[in-house]
Amino acid sequence: MFSNIFSTLTTVVIGIGAAVLLYWVLNKLVSFLPRKAQSNVLPYVFILPALLAIIAYLVYPTVLTVINSFKDSISEEWVGWDNYSNLFTQNPYFWESVTNTLLWVLLVPAVAIIFGLLVAVLVDRLKPRAEKTAKTLIFMPMAISAVAAATAWRFIYSVQIPPHDQLGLLNGIWTMFGAEPVPWLTISDARFNSILLMVMMLWAQVGFAMVLLSAAVKGVPTETLEAARIDGANEIQIFRRVVIPQIWPTIVTVFITVTITVMKIFDTVYVMTGGSFKTNVIGLMFFQEMFTNFNNGSASAIVVVLMLAIIPIMVFQVRQFRREEAAR
Repeated sequence: MFSNIFSTLTTVVIGIGAAVLLYWVLNKLVSFLPRKAQSNVLPYVFILPALLAIIAYLVYPTVLTVINSFKDSISEEWVGWDNYSNLFTQNPYFWESVTNTLLWVLLVPAVAIIFGLLVAVLVDRLKPRAEKTAKTLIFMPMAISAVAAATAWRFIYSVQIPPHDQLGLLNGIWTMFGAEPVPWLTISDARFNSILLMVMMLWAQVGFAMVLLSAAVKGVPTETLEAARIDGANEIQIFRRVVIPQIWPTIVTVFITVTITVMKIFDTVYVMTGGSFKTNVIGLMFFQEMFTNFNNGSASAIVVVLMLAIIPIMVFQVRQFRREEAAR
């Protein structure tokens, strides 16, 4: 244990020291330039390491993935559009994964916004100390890794064959009323299985939505609310016609962020069901093609499809940020 802590601290210290040394050297090199050129060159020199990191860890892998999507399973021979053709016409699991992913996209972001906004409004009515405690407890699932959270929820959904006692919380409650234990994650209704997985995701994402939406609600001017009350509006009307319009940019931002998170969901499904019982999603299908079937071409094609689906959402998010900045 102490050796792990020591190695971690050593890595952090060396990493920070290397970064400080790098920027000190860059600053020193710029200092040799003429004074007029220093102010123009220095910002670009300081941003250069970050730009190189983006190229090395984002741009280059993206280009390589696109290229490999047109090659065979071992990324040697060119096969043209065969990987995409097989994906859309011959792989029965692809459309199942697409359908499940769309179900995640349609349900999780909307429900997270609804519950997050509801919790934010209710918690803001508490006393300051109670409000902080409630927000901490609700946000706490975000501090847990997705794998750990999925493992915990897998135990919640677990089932034991009678007469063994039920270890899962849900079946423990269910059998208290005389009902038979239910294999929640292996029910023949695949859509219900996926919804149970979404519950775990919502457990984590509602806290994220609550924090951002609570800050937005607190930012609504009290003068506007008081003016609406003087005009005779009730609390529901104030919420719908005053609060919601003013926090709408934050709602859109949270919705887009959760949507992108859901579109690339992998670890939750992998830990809880492994994609079995018709719960597979695109992110997990890529992992299976890459590390189970060892088909680099098909895996790359899946990533490209997922990337093309996410890009319009990211473009919309960037435009939304620019509108917000222009409105300030």
